[in-house]
Amino acid sequence: MQIIDRYIFRQIMIATVFIVGILSVLVLLTQSLRYLDLVMSAGASGLSFWVITLLTLPSFFEVIFPISLVAAVLFVYHRLVMDSELFVMKALGFSPLRLARPALILAIILGVTLFVVMSWIAPYTKANAIVMRKDIKAQMSSLIFREGVFTEAGKGLTVYMRERDKDGNLLGLVIHDARDPEHRPSTIIAARGVFVSTDSGHQVLVYDGSRQEYDEKTGVLKRLDFDRYTIDMPEPTQAAPTRRQEPDELQLQDLLSSSNSDDARALKRAYTLEVQKRILAPLLVPALALIALVSILSGSHDRRGMTRRLMAAAGVVVLVEIFFLTSYNLAKSSPVGFGLMILSVLLPILGSLAVLGKDHLLQWGRISQDNQTEGEVA
Repeated sequence: MQIIDRYIFRQIMIATVFIVGILSVLVLLTQSLRYLDLVMSAGASGLSFWVITLLTLPSFFEVIFPISLVAAVLFVYHRLVMDSELFVMKALGFSPLRLARPALILAIILGVTLFVVMSWIAPYTKANAIVMRKDIKAQMSSLIFREGVFTEAGKGLTVYMRERDKDGNLLGLVIHDARDPEHRPSTIIAARGVFVSTDSGHQVLVYDGSRQEYDEKTGVLKRLDFDRYTIDMPEPTQAAPTRRQEPDELQLQDLLSSSNSDDARALKRAYTLEVQKRILAPLLVPALALIALVSILSGSHDRRGMTRRLMAAAGVVVLVEIFFLTSYNLAKSSPVGFGLMILSVLLPILGSLAVLGKDHLLQWGRISQDNQTEGEVA
């Protein structure tokens, strides 16, 4: 890149990073409210709160990246107009399409980054956030066990816990299980236990203890010593049954393999639509950036301000985003929606390039005419 390209590129990149940071903080603040009550109710650590909040952030980058770049482009190029730098560049022969090149390069880089985030990073973090939320809910369920009290955790299940340490371990456990009428009641004594959540439900893992059963017919007490033993919790405290991961929790390669499987037709449509979204959504980054560039670089300029152009660009960007999201929702039930998704991306790109290219040709035509006039005068 030339010096002017590097100058504009650096200014837009700094502004974009700054705006991405601000929007990310705002998203974190709003998302933290969703998990604050859950974490506090479960007695989880502050680290768990921040980790689960940060894990939700990459899912919002598909909105943050395009908006940040549009705001940065409008800010930087408007400042170039107000400082008369843009007029000097045009006087040197830079066409609108040529002046837009640094922003387009950054838009392509940001689009590729967004594709990587949506295809691999965001699904991974979202899936882990869901698992972590289940673990926190399991920890919250373990609060029904009170220290030094025999607690009825369910019909036929009584639990005693001496104390709970700072890591959430249950110490000094005594569990009497008489839930199954076909089997003899058993009493489990363990030095330590922990409450966990699995796909099939909540369980208590106990360590270093014994399981005792008393046979009334023979009068024999049977004892089994163990290093580790698992106790399923009753239905009222069980987690949700095993669920299938949503399409937005699957990485790109998993979506592609799932869409070719023998799953139900509706499920295959959901997988295919998610793949299409991950391909088209990153294209919104250069599409929306081009809309901003057209509003600033096309036509004549006024150093007194370009408020109307900025507001018009912001309005068009919002309309394109709404059109894309509406088309995506329509595509869930009709294949027409996918065609509209393509149009919502391609029309701004092709239309903006046509406008910038037209100004490019007109400017070169004027330069050629001026050179020809100077030659005739000479």
